[in-house]
Amino acid sequence: MTTGFGIIGCGMIAKFHARAIAEIRGAKLVACYNRTLDKASSFASEFGCTAYDDLEAMLARDDIHVVTICTPSGAHLEPGVLAAKAGKHILVEKPLEVTLKRCDALLSACAKAGVRVGTIFPSRFHESSRLLKQAVDQGRFGRITLGDAYVKWFRTQQYYDSGAWRGTWKLDGGGALMNQAIHSVDLLLWLMGDVAEVSATVATLAHERIEVEDVATATIRFANGALGVIEATTAAFPGSLKKIEIAGTAGMATLEEESLIRWTFAKEKARDKKLIESMQNNTKTGGGAADPSAIGHAAHRELFKDFLKAVESEEPSMVEGTEGRRSVELILAIYKAAKSGKRVTLPL
Repeated sequence: MTTGFGIIGCGMIAKFHARAIAEIRGAKLVACYNRTLDKASSFASEFGCTAYDDLEAMLARDDIHVVTICTPSGAHLEPGVLAAKAGKHILVEKPLEVTLKRCDALLSACAKAGVRVGTIFPSRFHESSRLLKQAVDQGRFGRITLGDAYVKWFRTQQYYDSGAWRGTWKLDGGGALMNQAIHSVDLLLWLMGDVAEVSATVATLAHERIEVEDVATATIRFANGALGVIEATTAAFPGSLKKIEIAGTAGMATLEEESLIRWTFAKEKARDKKLIESMQNNTKTGGGAADPSAIGHAAHRELFKDFLKAVESEEPSMVEGTEGRRSVELILAIYKAAKSGKRVTLPL
């Protein structure tokens, strides 16, 4: 059976979804929706599907089984609820939503309708990310002492001015943390586990006409006792690839976008040297550091395949909606800590 996809929202990231779907055997992009029909029609013409400006009409199609939601961050809930009621499985672009109340409302609607929901976190599907996760699970770092994430990106003022929703609390949900660094926040949680408490400082230093932060720093204590740092900005010209660093009593590794640039353990394995040599130059794009469109779609493809497999097997996917909620909760805790000037404990 062919699995039919519908895309809700025809902005830049929707094109990566369409390219990923086109490369999955047994999957087909059937339709797309946008509030502006001209935009939907242009997208449909490029990717060979049917355009809609009536979401309920698109969702009424029996040949659509999965929808991906590519609307602004704070506008994921409403189309998600409609899709759930229509019996469609749902993949939501990051963040899942911009408040925990809205995240929970979407998760509840999907549970009630008996449909699956996942969050788009492609970074989990890079080979290097999986190898790092495997090393953590195997205990190769010994007692893990530090887990850090660094996202020093650059966005022009024109980027924020290009859409009225950008840089607003209501529809962007936050700035450098919620929009850009959330991929690294998710990876850090995936690798290190839950966070116990956080303190933070955020600021708007380089951009005008935005409500949200363009610089943020946070110090973290994880539930396992390890400490960590999250740095995020859209004000670091010319932008650099995001980094994750894990350190412990028996090892240290650094992930730079898709590349492993450090891989050192007290107990070496035979394949370690060959692995680091093969993984040091894996990044073939700009990683979105300066240009949001300078990314690939291969990881999206693997994420979609994992989600479809989970739907068929009724097993958990790697990107369950509950995973998407975790990163939102941590970012909201960072905002709360920055606003209050006090340490904030999790869960919120």
